[in-house]
Amino acid sequence: MPQGALAIGLGHYLFVSAALLVLGVFGIFLNRKNVIVILMSIELILLAVNLNLVAFSSALNDLAGQILAMFVLTVAAAEAAIGLAIVVVYFRNRGSIQVEDVNLMKG
Repeated sequence: MPQGALAIGLGHYLFVSAALLVLGVFGIFLNRKNVIVILMSIELILLAVNLNLVAFSSALNDLAGQILAMFVLTVAAAEAAIGLAIVVVYFRNRGSIQVEDVNLMKG
């Protein structure tokens, strides 16, 4: 490795993953009005989990974490598809996707 090169280690990946996790949690708790923002925040959290799985899998020279990350990606894709379908149906019925209007669905 050249003398001026920067080595990217496990700590760098964990820092990016922690930043994604914090952004996802803040997105859920700070913006409770829009369903689409909440779904995107959940996707950020799942992305942080995947980054951790792949980083540790690479650091430990084991493929199990990368295989598990593929399953998490599958679940995330299904969650996005089903969540957006529910949002579209809800928008057609109510004309709004505000979270505070969901309690009108009771009864």
